Amino acid sequence: MTSGISRRGLLRGAAGVAAAGTIGGCAMGGDDAKDTGTGAKGEVSAANPLGVKDDAPLEVVIFNGGFGEEYAKAHEAMYRERYPKAEIKHSATQQIAETLQPRFVAGDPPDVVDNSGGSQIDFNGLVSQGALTDLGALLDAPSLDDPSTKVRDTLLPGIVDVGSYDGKFLALNYTYSAYGIWYSRKLFQAKGWEYPRTWPEMIALCKKIKAAGIAPWAYTGVHARYMSWPILTAAAKLGGLEVIKAIDNLEPGAWKSDAVRAAAEAYYQLAVDGFLQPGAEGMDHIQAQTEWARGHAAFISCGSWLENEMKAVTPPGFDMAVAPTPSLTTGDKMSYAAFRGTGGEPFIVPAKGKNVRGGMEYLRVMLSKKAAADFTTKVSSLTAVTGAARGLSLGPGLTSVTKLIDDSQGSAFTWLYATYYRKLERERVNAATLELLTKRINAAQWCDKVQKSADEFAADPAVKKYKRA
Repeated sequence: MTSGISRRGLLRGAAGVAAAGTIGGCAMGGDDAKDTGTGAKGEVSAANPLGVKDDAPLEVVIFNGGFGEEYAKAHEAMYRERYPKAEIKHSATQQIAETLQPRFVAGDPPDVVDNSGGSQIDFNGLVSQGALTDLGALLDAPSLDDPSTKVRDTLLPGIVDVGSYDGKFLALNYTYSAYGIWYSRKLFQAKGWEYPRTWPEMIALCKKIKAAGIAPWAYTGVHARYMSWPILTAAAKLGGLEVIKAIDNLEPGAWKSDAVRAAAEAYYQLAVDGFLQPGAEGMDHIQAQTEWARGHAAFISCGSWLENEMKAVTPPGFDMAVAPTPSLTTGDKMSYAAFRGTGGEPFIVPAKGKNVRGGMEYLRVMLSKKAAADFTTKVSSLTAVTGAARGLSLGPGLTSVTKLIDDSQGSAFTWLYATYYRKLERERVNAATLELLTKRINAAQWCDKVQKSADEFAADPAVKKYKRA
């Protein structure tokens, strides 16, 4: 982990881990959690739309990972400004599941939990046991910045989707990651290269890059799923969001659609034509990103945590930037500017907390522009709050991310299968993508292999299924 934003800090999203999987079989208590009146309750008013009891204690538990805990202390101070009578108990740990699972089982969880990190509590277990508060009331509450605007209307695209299970908004993913293809503007300007907007342009440029003695693409073989991201992004842009929804819903043949196969064939071409960096098969993400930052490769697929994660090795003036995944054709259903954007660092309000209303109010405070800007300043990460980073001093990479978001004009999208069925991406898609990039299988075989894995998940009665509308 780095001292600021980290790879894990943004990839954690709402995925569960095996270490906490036992909670799915525990009786954690909590019914369907629609009642926001659980626990302490105050008078509802325009100034207090969630009905917070002003002197009710609030307990907040933070994952002490790449983002640290100082940002949370600042948010707690903002909550205390609104409710000076409330005592706030703050704690931070890297062992979220080990620390809190017994408390969920006992029916005595905290009021707010940053359920993140390698030891996060399995979301499938929490959802199936009704242990989480439905945060719909938070979404419909007025924002702190503008009482005429609902909280839901201040969030970036994809935040509600990635935090929703069976139609209920159960997790606020506070950070926002934009995914795309990264390159050095300094290198491109020096060579007279322009970033390609279509796949034919990409292949043409790769030939020039290779001729210049530079590997066109770096990638991490250990985490080869990083390259599945542009494949699925290209497929979505070509065929539309329905391509992704079919994958999320484990529909038969979803991974074998024409759009997915065309995208897989495009990225398989990088391997066939020798446009991938030699030795990448054995590199982890840091090694691959270091090779790219040292100018040994021109492109790399990654999320918006890249700049901060690589700040120790990035040369001065490198001027990194992210751009949309190139369109496969000029007739793609989505625009070139469309990109995958999604949330991470999931915050939850346990249904059995003593101060559920205060927990939701704490999240409303976090979603104010003041709180979001403070977070970005402290940890070099964007938040889920639209426009909260405007006017802040950002590095070139994060500045390019904000431009990517603005240029998309709301056309960002995401997929949820990796949230619903983590092992499908982390194990099956990861392994198949490495085989694709090393030419052990071709694009059609990649589609077949991943589809077979998805079918196994669909047929497994032990795997809880989710439906994306």
